[in-house]
Amino acid sequence: MAPALQHKERILVLDFGSQVSHLICRRCRECGVYSELRSCQTSLDDILAFGPDALILSGGPHSVYETNAPHLKPGVWKHCEAKKMPILGICYGFQEMCHALGGKVEPGTKKEFGRTEMTITTGDTRSADGEPSYKKTRAEPGLFEGLSAKENVWMSHGDKVTKLPVGFRSIAYSDNSEHAACADPSRHLYGVQFHPEVTHTPSGTKMIANFCKHICGLKCEWNMQDFCIQEVERISKLVGDKEVIGAISGGVDSSVAAALMHKAVGNKFHPFLIDTGLLRKDEAKEVKLRMDQHIKGMNLKVIDASADFFRELKGTSEPEAKRKIIGRLFYEQFEKAVQGMGLDPKKCLLLQGTLYPDVIESTSYKGPSTVIKTHHNVGGLPEKMQMQVLEPLRLLFKDEVRKLGFQLGLPRESVMRHPFPGPGLGIRIIDSVNEEKADTLRLADNIYIEEIRKSGDYDKISQAYAALLPTVRTVGVMGDHRTYGCVVVLRAVTTTDFMTADWYHMPYDLLGRISSRIINEVPGVNRVCYDVSQKPPATIEWE
Repeated sequence: MAPALQHKERILVLDFGSQVSHLICRRCRECGVYSELRSCQTSLDDILAFGPDALILSGGPHSVYETNAPHLKPGVWKHCEAKKMPILGICYGFQEMCHALGGKVEPGTKKEFGRTEMTITTGDTRSADGEPSYKKTRAEPGLFEGLSAKENVWMSHGDKVTKLPVGFRSIAYSDNSEHAACADPSRHLYGVQFHPEVTHTPSGTKMIANFCKHICGLKCEWNMQDFCIQEVERISKLVGDKEVIGAISGGVDSSVAAALMHKAVGNKFHPFLIDTGLLRKDEAKEVKLRMDQHIKGMNLKVIDASADFFRELKGTSEPEAKRKIIGRLFYEQFEKAVQGMGLDPKKCLLLQGTLYPDVIESTSYKGPSTVIKTHHNVGGLPEKMQMQVLEPLRLLFKDEVRKLGFQLGLPRESVMRHPFPGPGLGIRIIDSVNEEKADTLRLADNIYIEEIRKSGDYDKISQAYAALLPTVRTVGVMGDHRTYGCVVVLRAVTTTDFMTADWYHMPYDLLGRISSRIINEVPGVNRVCYDVSQKPPATIEWE
């Protein structure tokens, strides 16, 4: 069950396929306006059901004049113009706006990618020969209010607008785009050729805040305290006389979801931690202790099902197959627990800590996307499941979940803990899974986390973990003897939303210390590597 959040001020972002469309939602929320991402193919009826105060059209990889290029559904433009609904078009969204309203988009003679200096103007005047000429003036009131006359922006386009629709005027230009931004203030329509949502556009968040405040006239008051109050009330009504079964892993998402659920329904919530044998070192014991201490009255039960998981996973190395097996076994364990309590699964809800990035990565503007990976909380559960899934965090980003955790009174060690995937070490063993490999990886990962905690780097890193490579052995020398051992890869990234990430620049001396300890203390490991891949193109997890 996806939450139907009710916020007075709402902006709908329509996705045309950009890899950074989700960042537009994040920037709106940072500005105090609740926002969601939907496909550009969303019908007018569904748009009206969402009830937006404004629309933002994202970028995308297509050309608007192509035969199969994506466009807004019929009737959307007509409705928005009739209601004078504010719209901001970004990159492809800007070109879609101009294309739909009578302007012209053509291939540029030069492509424009990367950082570009943009000059903000108050209008588009023409010289005698018809070429555009510009006056250097103060920033345009509204979208560019408070900005300097020249701003660095991030461009990513090959096409450009060569003719504006009637009623529009240019409000900015760059060396390669005479219409880097345009506006029709009377209809509250604005478009920018660049990407204000990315950090490479330093004043981009300010531009989006200006759109929300000055163009849309919003108060920008959305915050996590209000969300918490609304969600507790909504969940209480939704659950009614049903019981809720909770999947607790000890990670940030499941801990926050559990605290929220307990606050909303009290003893109707029954949390279980399934020890799959794929948890971190002493995970089950520590999570049980932490939950009992900080969420009074929540009786967390631990079920040791490790033997079942190792038996079912034996010989399976394909990542998607492993996720499906783990998802099925998770559900079977919950079903047994429910039956053991004398409850009817059909009258129970299953709590999951699914987040917005999980949802976004599993869909595209055309519907189901080419699967990068099936998120355990999204696609890993069996179709025969009798319990309905309850996902109160489904529309939140990771940093928002952390804020909610603090709002609910959870301790820092729970809220700021690095993420841990539902399938656990099962997707960090890049091979078939067995107990020996899990023990090897568990020990290596514990040494890694222990050392970055001691060095103070843990809180600078968004996520860190160790992965065990397939059983291809590498040559080593230990005690004058030739060895063939396993390879452990260390991964550490920095990110704010887990949709994009950069590798963490780990101090060399720290890497050396971690490597030395793992090779000396973990039997069977004779080589340690460090992953320096960004997301994209890589994902944060290896599987």
